[in-house]
Amino acid sequence: MKHGKKYADSAKLIDSTKAYESVEALDLVCQTAKAKFDETVELHVRLGVDSRHADQQVRGAVVLPNGTGKKVRTLVFAKGDKIQAAVDAGSDYVADDDTVKKITDGWMDFDVVIATPDMMGVVGRLGKVLGPRGLMPNPKAGTVTPDVAKAIADAKAGKIEYRLDKSNIIHCPIGKASFGKEKLDENFNALMDAIVKAKPAAAKGTYLKSCTVSSTMGPGVKVNTVRFGV
Repeated sequence: MKHGKKYADSAKLIDSTKAYESVEALDLVCQTAKAKFDETVELHVRLGVDSRHADQQVRGAVVLPNGTGKKVRTLVFAKGDKIQAAVDAGSDYVADDDTVKKITDGWMDFDVVIATPDMMGVVGRLGKVLGPRGLMPNPKAGTVTPDVAKAIADAKAGKIEYRLDKSNIIHCPIGKASFGKEKLDENFNALMDAIVKAKPAAAKGTYLKSCTVSSTMGPGVKVNTVRFGV
């Protein structure tokens, strides 16, 4: 792949053979985020598990202490008094009778879908649309819950969901380059601690195979994960 001059200049600052301590790696990411917009900083972790096996799935959610830097738009599926609870909690959208058709027809102006358990029969009909986009509500992520107010508050405070892709890698945003290395490192540690705690009992050998951080347009920086002990 051919990269531009800014990327090439940024890559010169990084020793590609070295695994940096997290705060040093994130400092380099901030230095190499040279786009004209506030780049998102992402974490990519390869795990020593096999996502083809149900007992080796890694999935969950964590509230980042400094948020993601992104305005999160919530859509809530609820009925009865939970509708008013969602409105009072500040949800951007509360589903009505037309919402399923709107989504099926392509409406996607939301970032997180929350549902009460008694509405999953309705939401389930949207599985083919929401699933591939990672928007399907899930109890493990705290987005299928009777407490819609807490779910909305968590989502807007910077709650992110992590899960394996088919290559056994977790990809997650941990903030914006403008956060600076200290805030990004706090978010990094919160997410890594959650991933370590989620290690499946069936996982054998080295759990954290590799870890890289990067900005949207910048080069990746390897992170030393020895201190996590897995």
